[in-house]
Amino acid sequence: MLSETSVMSYFVDMEDPRTGENISHPLVNIVMIAILGVICGADGWVDIERYGNAKREWLGQFLNLEKGIPSHDTFGRFFRWLDEEAFQACFVRWTASLCRRTQGQLVAIDGKKLRRSQERRKGRDGIWMVSAWVSENRLVLGQKKVNDKSNEITAIPELLEQLDITDCVVTLDALNTQTEIARQIVEAQADYILAVKENQGTLYEDLEMLFKGFEQEYYQEVVYQTAQRENVGHDRQEFRQIWVVSEPDYRDYLRSSKLWVNLKSLVKLVTVRVTPQKTETSIRYFISSWQASAKAFLEAIRDHWQIENGLHWVLDIAFREDESRIRKNHAPQNMAVLRHLALNLLKQETSVNVGIAARRKMAGWDNDYLLKVVCP
Repeated sequence: MLSETSVMSYFVDMEDPRTGENISHPLVNIVMIAILGVICGADGWVDIERYGNAKREWLGQFLNLEKGIPSHDTFGRFFRWLDEEAFQACFVRWTASLCRRTQGQLVAIDGKKLRRSQERRKGRDGIWMVSAWVSENRLVLGQKKVNDKSNEITAIPELLEQLDITDCVVTLDALNTQTEIARQIVEAQADYILAVKENQGTLYEDLEMLFKGFEQEYYQEVVYQTAQRENVGHDRQEFRQIWVVSEPDYRDYLRSSKLWVNLKSLVKLVTVRVTPQKTETSIRYFISSWQASAKAFLEAIRDHWQIENGLHWVLDIAFREDESRIRKNHAPQNMAVLRHLALNLLKQETSVNVGIAARRKMAGWDNDYLLKVVCP
């Protein structure tokens, strides 16, 4: 029944990391019980074992449980040994099958630290995971662990290699505004929108001076587009206006313009937030290989931050990710895949209008609802 569903079909053919006498339970049992357990509220290996024992009779309808439910030590060892790249590749193929592809689809990439994975006594910093988020489908497309003594700049190219981003628009924060990352995105037949901050040197200086010059001329002699949006709510008013300049002569004003492959658009975004206490104004600049309307840029830049609320916040609140102390070998990144997999499945199930945390509880209480989640 359950083992023949689309989600499990992507994982059952993985190479088993166990050998010889270490194999007591079939791979499909360990992977399936772990996936179902995380969907139903389990946040660690002990929880997954408890879930399996609580649901043993039901699980026995479609799994061979002759040797019982694997122990938490078995789950821990399996996911410590499991090749994270292989598990991730299965996840990416499965998620790609869920996503409704459209030209110009936004893929936001951002990093998040697993805070409790830090070991100060051993001098180990916490584990960082970089995730790709599909804005339109509100799904995790893939993730990659940042190697020790490295940063997102090295992890993102590896993540991009695993993803099919053809015809997508990839958005990245200023840390990842790197010429080689831009080139990799374009070579994958996608477009980039890259944030630019003061530490980008001449790039930021040139953009700032260019747009100041435009303002002095009231943009009258510049071929540009602009769009604006106002949002009011919760005692806060937000006004956002964007300017997009695509004329080649103005792109050439940037001293580093030739380094940015397929550079087409220069963007300035002004945001004004008004609350009863204060008024804040922020100015941000972007460069992009995308040629689109100012309104499209305004929406894309705003949607980039969905990854904060739609992914990072949900993982912290609904999955208690920041409290996880799983940190050995491949286990942290494999548990991250389990969480992302559970999150994607729970987001696909929309028959009830409740949050992800409530859906996890419902799946744990009601086997019929769990089947709706796993077999959409």
